[in-house]
Amino acid sequence: MVESKIFAGPRLRRLRKQMELTQTAMAEALAISPSYLNLIERNQRPLTVQLLLKLAAVYDVDIASLQGESGGTIGQLKAVFADPLLSGELPGDQELVEVAEAAPNAAIGIMKLYRAYQEQAARLSDLTALLAEEGRQTHLTGRRLPHDEVREALSRRPWYFDALDRAAEALHAELAPGDEMSAALKDWLRAKHGIAVRVLPPHALVNLGRRFDRHTMRLFISARFSPHDRQREIAIEAALLAFRDEIAEAIETLALTGDEARRIARFELARYAAHALLMPYGPLVEAARRDRYDISLLAGRFGVSFAQAATRLVSLQRTDNAGLPFFAMEIDVAGNILRRIGEGGFRGECPRLDVYDAFARAGRLIVQRAAMPDGAEFLTLSRTVEGPEPASGERPHLTALLVGLPYAHAAATAYATAEQPATPIGPVCRLCERIGCLSRAEPPVTRPLGLDEMVAGLSAFDFR
Repeated sequence: MVESKIFAGPRLRRLRKQMELTQTAMAEALAISPSYLNLIERNQRPLTVQLLLKLAAVYDVDIASLQGESGGTIGQLKAVFADPLLSGELPGDQELVEVAEAAPNAAIGIMKLYRAYQEQAARLSDLTALLAEEGRQTHLTGRRLPHDEVREALSRRPWYFDALDRAAEALHAELAPGDEMSAALKDWLRAKHGIAVRVLPPHALVNLGRRFDRHTMRLFISARFSPHDRQREIAIEAALLAFRDEIAEAIETLALTGDEARRIARFELARYAAHALLMPYGPLVEAARRDRYDISLLAGRFGVSFAQAATRLVSLQRTDNAGLPFFAMEIDVAGNILRRIGEGGFRGECPRLDVYDAFARAGRLIVQRAAMPDGAEFLTLSRTVEGPEPASGERPHLTALLVGLPYAHAAATAYATAEQPATPIGPVCRLCERIGCLSRAEPPVTRPLGLDEMVAGLSAFDFR
């Protein structure tokens, strides 16, 4: 019988360092010499089946983790080096195995760089096609970009993913975190995946908020994040590990056209799953009804930020136990719409919405009753959202979040009052025919301007 041999020296060395053992101490426990262990760690000797069994008996090691950790990475590296540009660089697969085993972070970096190269080539191909078309204005619209494709795909459907939500509920019950969700997540990551969580100062994690180091099996979180956002980042990493299949199935339902768009969607769905894990559906919908959808109360009850609680309310759309039909929109200081979810019939981008005024009243919750030209009315809640802690001399990152619902449901919330007057708004300025609007930013496409040179209107875009 031929004995199976496994070369997994770097993984064994990583395991030894995680347990804070010297080569001498581990060699003694395994009944081998330190010099032989050194050869194994340098991939000059194999890990035999007998030695694997000894490792499992002495240290309770998952044998599968030593046998197949880098298989997926090797396969992806093979695809990279199959490119005609690189196909002659490697005589065989052994070098790929050595790179994947000894330097997993470098291997991931190579794959990311190659993926970016492919996507850039695809964009240049699109631009070339546009330039080749005579008689057309040669510019790329935002709708061609993967980020906008994902945003539109998510805004067209309810902001609820049943399989993800139920899986998050089950994992939350397994964690049984009580009031210590961050601690429970850290314990789960260490026990199930051997991952340790560390918070690093900004200078040690430059330009990054979260990074998973595959070599040391550590998850690094930037100290620039608030405690609530640190907890969310840990939950995102847990979601990517625990809900891989559910996230993949949800991405398929979006019918996206490219790998970049699917990757962006994967991050959005991981954040969705993280919120579902922090605020499981059943307890949240019960608390929301009891607290009359008071977002601040819910944020305090579940130990999350205002923005996280508000966004999660939009997803309470389970068929047999639905909450109110909330929608949400986030903008930046220039008025650009960053994301839309669960619109519920609301398409307003009117400058008269108080969300655009939220930056002048940072940190305050602004309640507004808004009326569209067709008579539809909405209750909207607007508030600024702070980003990571800015560096010295850096401008703070501030966005504004609008959360709303049809006004017919307003009485079920803590925000409706009988005296609320309705603010007339429109969809977008180019489709709005309200006369004398001081907030108008563009002329309407449906009406001619400047019909009477003897009369000046209140707006820069006067029409009759």
